[in-house]
Amino acid sequence: MPHPRLYLSPPHVDQSSRELLLEAFDSNWIAPLGPHVTAFEKEFAARLGLRDAAALSSGTAALHLALQLLGVGPGDTVLVPTLTFAATVNAVKYTGAEPVFIDSDRQTWNLDPALVADELTCAARRGKLPKAVVTVDLYGQCADYEPILAVCGQYGVAVVEDAAEALGATYNSQPAGTFGEIGCFSFNGNKIITTSGGGMLVSGRPEFCERARFLASQARDPAPHYEHSCIGYNYRMSNLLAAVGRGQLAVLDERVAARRANFDAYCGGLGDLPGIHFMPEHARSHSTRWLTCLTIDPHQFGATREDVRLALEDQNIESRPVWKPMHLQAVFRDCRIRGGAVSESLFHTGLCLPSGSNLSEKDRTRVVQTVCTVHHRRQVPRPVAAA
Repeated sequence: MPHPRLYLSPPHVDQSSRELLLEAFDSNWIAPLGPHVTAFEKEFAARLGLRDAAALSSGTAALHLALQLLGVGPGDTVLVPTLTFAATVNAVKYTGAEPVFIDSDRQTWNLDPALVADELTCAARRGKLPKAVVTVDLYGQCADYEPILAVCGQYGVAVVEDAAEALGATYNSQPAGTFGEIGCFSFNGNKIITTSGGGMLVSGRPEFCERARFLASQARDPAPHYEHSCIGYNYRMSNLLAAVGRGQLAVLDERVAARRANFDAYCGGLGDLPGIHFMPEHARSHSTRWLTCLTIDPHQFGATREDVRLALEDQNIESRPVWKPMHLQAVFRDCRIRGGAVSESLFHTGLCLPSGSNLSEKDRTRVVQTVCTVHHRRQVPRPVAAA
């Protein structure tokens, strides 16, 4: 009988989320907006120590609106990490602006602060600074914000924080999502907490959240009829999904603890294998370990990342390569890149292991044993052919 499928990061919902969803359903607040949306926004903002938040249909919608709120548009450039999911860059393109890709720092896998500083210095000399810098808190770990915010502040460039993967993480004890002018979160089905789909825009400036809600509701002006003075979007979260989100938010700390426990277990089971190196945790950061990620040196380990991925798949275990850098994607081939070697190396050697918060010890053991088997199998010397 085949082993049950182990997924990379499946949804993990509990009875509380179910009860809140049914309550919303029974109340007939089905259409977008309703009491759960308002409550979710307030509870989410309070969790981050902010005054306001805007519940939206996706993290991508949050990024798109964030850039619009900052006035990003055609003719502008935006600095973006090349090691990220395409949604980060797609949001820039939605505005008509052009992304400029920045390589990763090996110590964090996140946006390299030194390269950001170099790019801003060169841009200032050219007399054309980027309109914004989008940071990404990769795989649940905050970017190195101290130097990034310092150089962006020096040049007066706004920061948008893509914290889609990092709800519950901190940097210098400050919550992810609160470092830039605007922060963006995702509640996609694979995230630490999920509403099946959805996102949140947060800011220390409540007027940004209020404007986001307006634009996300088709930019309908106050009037008894349908009046519109600017282009809007259908980006609001539904009351049903917000109800699920409230239940999920209540168990966020437990979900983060479970993800970090996965990481510790994988380190214990695989950390001594030659050529295996786990994603580092910055000294000032507390990562959620949304996904446990490692790199595999094929010369030391005896097999490639792809050998390991296929072996896991053969055991019905889902794993994935680290994000393919955006500058290597065909759709963005004409965009400028500063650096690139670090992110390319991480892509070619990096692997994400099953990391769901409902992963059992037995599940983790399956993963560890499969990876170990690949290593040991490759260490068996081949027989020498007879002369």
